[in-house]
Amino acid sequence: MGTSIVWVINITLSADEKLIERARSLARERHTTLNQMFCDWLELLAAGRDQRQAYRGFMQNACGKVRVGGRPFAREEMNER
Repeated sequence: MGTSIVWVINITLSADEKLIERARSLARERHTTLNQMFCDWLELLAAGRDQRQAYRGFMQNACGKVRVGGRPFAREEMNER
C-alpha cells in the first residue's frame, strides 16, 4: 500500500484578543487545541460547499423533469393548490 503525503501550511490570522481567549478556553474545555478546532471548522466549511454544489447540480438536473403518474408536470401545475 502506498502512503499519501499531507502538506501542512501555516497561516497567520488576526482576531480580537478577547475572542481568541474565549476560543482557547472553549478548546481547553473540549480537551483539544484552538488549531484543531480551526482545522475541524475548515473541514466543515469545505464539506458544506461540496454539499451546496451537489444540491445545486441536483436541482438544475431535476428542474422541469418532475414526473408523477408517467407524465411531466409544468411548474404552474405543480404549484396549483
